[in-house]
Amino acid sequence: MANLKQLAQSLGLSITTVSRALDGYADVSAATRERVREAADKVGYRPNASARRLRRQRAELVAVTLPSDPGHIGPPHFLDMLSGCAEHLAAAGLNLVIAPVPRGESELDICRRFVDGRRVDAMLLVRTKRKDERVEFLQSRGIPFVTNGRTESLMPHPYIDGDGFAGFRAATLRFHAAGHRRIGHIAGPQEYYFAHDRCRGWRAAMEECGLATDLCAEGAPLEQGGYLAALELLRQPSRPTALVCATDEMAIGALRALREVDGGNQISIVGHDDLAMGAFTSPPLSTMRMTGENLGASFASLLLRAIAGEPAEELQELHAIEFVDRDSHRRPAKAAWTAVHSNKEQ
Repeated sequence: MANLKQLAQSLGLSITTVSRALDGYADVSAATRERVREAADKVGYRPNASARRLRRQRAELVAVTLPSDPGHIGPPHFLDMLSGCAEHLAAAGLNLVIAPVPRGESELDICRRFVDGRRVDAMLLVRTKRKDERVEFLQSRGIPFVTNGRTESLMPHPYIDGDGFAGFRAATLRFHAAGHRRIGHIAGPQEYYFAHDRCRGWRAAMEECGLATDLCAEGAPLEQGGYLAALELLRQPSRPTALVCATDEMAIGALRALREVDGGNQISIVGHDDLAMGAFTSPPLSTMRMTGENLGASFASLLLRAIAGEPAEELQELHAIEFVDRDSHRRPAKAAWTAVHSNKEQ
């Protein structure tokens, strides 16, 4: 296999011209670029990837930080989306690196390490906070990025998100139309934008219907958090007949709590995220999900457009929420009310 010098000599061109032709620079004519590529393919020449990155001053890497617990990197629906995103970035010559956050470090620490060390060309952020230090940091450094989720940042930034407010408002109104009047909300931590937005949607629907908003319990957005929050609501003197849960993981934990109390099998429940495991719970979990085909490809497309310099205001996608109806939301309000009150009278 020829090296760069030998390839240049065979073509009667300088090493610089051949190198820039292979890297696709516009100052080399299209005809020369094609001639060089054909010759390189013929002799089996492949550019040195490290040297190429140095010449371009690009890392050819995109990083996404994910919180991690022992034996668990998630949340799982992010991994599905990132898989599709990685495929589309690879077609553009960029590799996606998933960086779990070790104990004792923050996602902001990892961002600083990647950006200030010039190890990445761009970043993806998931599970945004209302006031997100990662977003502020990346904006201050001028590095391209896209978030999965919105923030309350005064400076616009690219994002892809689901309309949690509208989705949770609609889910609550559905329960009200089915006859439920004690509709509880199992909320995620309110510093996260998704959790705050979904809680606002539930609260808005309750107020529209003239119902009390006292049945709200907050927990970690995992099974354990949902389990403990559900137990808290089920201990109330007049407990809920329906539960709207911020995530499927929380809803699965809540299902466990419902199995532990009398009449719990009569309480309706719905989650959000459409995790695959939800179809296999008992009962199968009704849920919500963000609409749109191949969200990973959309995520990648927004990032590539951000890298190309498009304005942030033009790189914001808010998707509608749709219902995935299984069995857990179908329990009738009357049956739940009767079960609750008959147990109180015994």
